[in-house]
Formats: sequence, structure tokens, C-alpha cells
Amino acid sequence: MGTYNIALVRGDGIGPEIVDSAVRVLEKIGQKFGHTFHCTPYLAGGCAIDATGKPLPEETVQGCLNSDSVLLGAVGGPKWDNLPGELRPEKALLGLRKALGLYTNLRPARLYPALKGECPLRADIVDEGFDLMMVRELTGGIYFGERGRRDGANGPEAYDTEAYSVMEIERIARAAFDAARKRRKKLISIDKANVLETSRLWRETVHRIAKEYPDVEVSDMLVDNAAMQLVRRPSQFDVVVTSNMFGDILSDEASQITGSIGLLPSASLGASRCGLYEPIHGSAPDIAGQDKANPLATILSAAMMLRYAFDLSAEADCIEAAVDQVLNDGCRTADIARGETKTILGCQAMTTEVLNRI
Repeated sequence: MGTYNIALVRGDGIGPEIVDSAVRVLEKIGQKFGHTFHCTPYLAGGCAIDATGKPLPEETVQGCLNSDSVLLGAVGGPKWDNLPGELRPEKALLGLRKALGLYTNLRPARLYPALKGECPLRADIVDEGFDLMMVRELTGGIYFGERGRRDGANGPEAYDTEAYSVMEIERIARAAFDAARKRRKKLISIDKANVLETSRLWRETVHRIAKEYPDVEVSDMLVDNAAMQLVRRPSQFDVVVTSNMFGDILSDEASQITGSIGLLPSASLGASRCGLYEPIHGSAPDIAGQDKANPLATILSAAMMLRYAFDLSAEADCIEAAVDQVLNDGCRTADIARGETKTILGCQAMTTEVLNRI
């Protein structure tokens, strides 16, 4: 039995609603398994800008650093779209990742049997289902490289530079191999080694690290082919490891073939046990405060937190089984009820259905 301190960053839009749903689930898990979860709220994103003038107050950074884990809802919205880049709500996410030393992003994408009809792919393509884990490098690459504007041969131009060190590739590769060992022991490394020098270094390094994991089957795939294969035969993928930009794009593609982005959790991890857990969808300000949000991705993010931050696998399994049962029983929020006659549940009612099955 344990006591765990969790920093809650509810954020903007539907963030407060879905985080509160996850907290209700954690409280039920605590009662069932004898754990205590102390949850402390902190501001980040647009709400922090409104309250403090900064997207990421120092109090939030210190609170997260002093916690065992961080659960985040979503940040941003059109209210803050006209602010300069350094004051945008999204800066809070980058700041938290940097402060917590998070370099590995885990994004599972699974087709739930009950939602096969929501998958945009043909039935024969997804008949066997799919269950993959995208491992995305989070703190390197083109998003963090040198950038600027200059005079070029054809007039004014902009540039962004991608750079990866051997160390950065080694640590994300080991994270991916470790994840593969816990699944089906199959890893595909995605790059653009036929064009990019960073990808050539990436491929060389991944293959060198592979020698430490002889039990894991490893192969390479070019990113353009990977984008095609995800919609051609997604079941071929188990664990995928790739760079920051490629992972950003491919994980969004993977989310769409599950039928709804409202079901997908994520975990951002580093060298310490404290990680950041959040749904991959946005803040959906158009439905904020209307009890229409789908809480399942955030609830599943809490399950990932139990598994990866606290080594509470049985508790995580319990939450994931409850979500499976809720979907199998026909419970639907609006985003996953298209074309169906089932009763549409709001955020609170869907959360209650999950609680009833724990």
C-alpha cells in the first residue's frame, strides 16, 4: 500500500473536466487497492497567463518537480492565439518537459473491438485489429534546433535545423527496446536515412544499441513508407521508435485510425520516475463546460501513470479493463457515437460508468 503525490495541471478548455474525471477514478482505485493519492492543483497554459501573466509560473514548475508524477489535461485556445510565441499557452508544455527532463513520449494506439465501426479504414484491413506503441523522441531534433531568417539566393528565407547527438538517440532507443521487451518484442525504427544525415546517425545508433537486446526483433522503415503502412496494414506494428517531428506526425495518424482521438493517452518520461501524463487531444474550447468531453483518454493516461510511475500494474489493468467493458457495453460519448443509436453520455456520466466497473 502506498501514498503518492500527484501534481494536477488541469489547464484550459475541457482540461479541468477530464482531469477531475481521472481523479475520481484514482480515488476509486485507492479505495479498492489501499492507496492514497494526494492531488495538488497547479496553473499552466492560458489559465496561468490570465492569472499570472506567464504560461508556466515558477510555482508550477517547483510543484511538479516536488511531486511523484504530473497529470495534465490540455492547454491553449483561441483566446490566446494572438499572443507572441514566448507567451503562448503551449510554451507551458515545452517548459514542463524541459524542467522535468522528459525525453521519451509513449503514445499507445489500439483499435478497441467495440469501435471497429468507427475506424476509417476498410473492415478487411482492420479485421485482426491493431495495438501499437509509438515511442517519440521529445527534446531534440528540428523543434529545438537553430532557426531564424536570412537573405538567401532567392530573397528572404527561413530555416530550421535538425541535429541529434548520439546520446539523445541512444537513450530513446533504449527506452523503445525496453518497451518492446514488455510487449511482443518487435521494434521498427523509422527514419529518412536515404536523404537525411541525422537519420543515418539515427539508424547506425539504433542498430548498435540493438546488440544489447538480442531478444528483440528490430527493423528499419522510411518515414514515408511508414505513413503508408499505417493505413495499409497497421497490425504489422508493435513498438515504433522515431524522431521528434516524425513521431509528432505519425502518432497523430495512428490516433485517427483508432476511430477517435478522445481515447488515446500518452506518457512523457525521463531519467527520473516523475513523468507527465496527458491525453493527446486538445483543449476543445467549443465544448468546454458543457459536460460533453470524452474523459477516457485522460482516465487511460492515469492508468499509464500507475503503471510507469508507480509500478502499479494490477491497478492500471483494472482501469483499462473497466474502459474496455464500458465500450463493450455500448456506452458512448458524442465523439464515438457517430452513426449509432446508443444513448450519448456526458463526461460525468461516462466517468460514473467506468467507476461502476472498477
